Amino acid sequence: MTPNPSSRRAILKAGLTGATFIAAAPALILPSRAQGLAPTPSMRGGSNNYMPGAPIVSRIGGGGFWMTGTVRRAGDGAPLPGVRIQIWAHTTEGREDDKHSHGATLTAADGTFRLEMPQIIPIFGQPHGHLAYEGAGFKTVFLRPLMASARDKSLSAHFVLEPA
Repeated sequence: MTPNPSSRRAILKAGLTGATFIAAAPALILPSRAQGLAPTPSMRGGSNNYMPGAPIVSRIGGGGFWMTGTVRRAGDGAPLPGVRIQIWAHTTEGREDDKHSHGATLTAADGTFRLEMPQIIPIFGQPHGHLAYEGAGFKTVFLRPLMASARDKSLSAHFVLEPA
């Protein structure tokens, strides 16, 4: 068996000099990274009732339900702060084509977002939300995640954006 030259055991066994060890050290101590993280494709039906430029809000309607998620860059998986995400749904307070059922939020420094909204209820038999990446610099992505149950009080969606 050929020893792996970048393993600590192989370096110690070979009795390599300090300079050689330092040159090999990055492979030994650096954490793994999300190399080649694929971009999120737009989902069928995700753009239904999209309204460009929905206002940034602290909450949609009376709240009680949480839409959460993350936004990362394709390739290296770096979190993307300050990214605009629009959210809308068919809820206890309005239909998904009602202007007051739409709102947008910005991602935090760690790429996370969360927005409180009214309880999502089924339309066409499926409880689901709609989310869209809005902005320059990355390709547009529309998501339409389904809820496991209409009784759920939250829904998460995750974006991996590809540079435009």
